[in-house]
Amino acid sequence: MKKVIDETGFNRTLTRLAHEILEKNKGAENLALIGIRTRGEFLAKRLREVIWTIENLELKIGILDITLYRDDLKEIHYQPLLKGTEIDFDINKKDVILIDDVLFTGRTVRAALDELVDLGRPSSIQLAVLIDRGHRELPIRADFVGKNLPTSLNEEVKVAMKEIDSEDSVYLKTLNIGGE
Repeated sequence: MKKVIDETGFNRTLTRLAHEILEKNKGAENLALIGIRTRGEFLAKRLREVIWTIENLELKIGILDITLYRDDLKEIHYQPLLKGTEIDFDINKKDVILIDDVLFTGRTVRAALDELVDLGRPSSIQLAVLIDRGHRELPIRADFVGKNLPTSLNEEVKVAMKEIDSEDSVYLKTLNIGGE
């Protein structure tokens, strides 16, 4: 496994993402942050902290559990674990920043969009991701990208966060496909 972002780079990336979000939205007055479980949830909380230090404004934050909106539920052979969506505010007419750790095929984001529009009608939904690794299967792109990390299909991006793991970093791992 190769470390592609260390803790310092991780923190710089979050700070840059926060500034880009604020610049595009001309401040934070109408923003709400919604993280996709699990690491998107923690990224959203971290971005809220950074935005607080810049704007001195506390943003609404929510958590999406997209499990029931996945398009592969019929294909998985185990009972998915539901942790629940936690959004305790009205998303109507808000500029929602949807946050996830890695953008890959686009299917997770599609499921999140489906769930969000079931919950209300935001003014806009913008996507912020820590890593964009390419290989889209759906026409989805991020509005804010921490790092573009072109990968092959036999590579995996692993985001480590202190809230779950013991560090803040991003790794690129080569998978052994076909028993090689």
